Amino acid sequence: MSAPSKRILTPMRRVRGLGAAGSGTEHFWHQRVTSFALISLTIIFVVIVVSLLGRNHAAVVQVLGSPLVAILMLLFILASVYHMWIGMQEILIDYIHDDKLKLFVVVTNTFFCIVIAMGCVFAILKLSFGV
Repeated sequence: MSAPSKRILTPMRRVRGLGAAGSGTEHFWHQRVTSFALISLTIIFVVIVVSLLGRNHAAVVQVLGSPLVAILMLLFILASVYHMWIGMQEILIDYIHDDKLKLFVVVTNTFFCIVIAMGCVFAILKLSFGV
């Protein structure tokens, strides 16, 4: 019989972040990329909302329905919801220890984020296409 083999990670494997989980730092980088994108998108969002203060409904619909503003709003919504989903999922996985409860809240978090994203995207597309 042979002795049980010890699995030792090479320095390259350690650098690539492929440890015991095999997934590395994918969520970490997605969180950082979305936060970097959200810096400029949040500034644009605030500028658009402030510029709409005091306008009537028709003017707001016209501004939000323009293609450039609609695309920027959609990018803001999708980046925000994805950033929120990753952040909440990591918190839930880290702090909930019961496996059944963890599965339930992770699925609920995913469903909640999808519902929020779809509602916002629907509203922007409805304004943009005027349906």
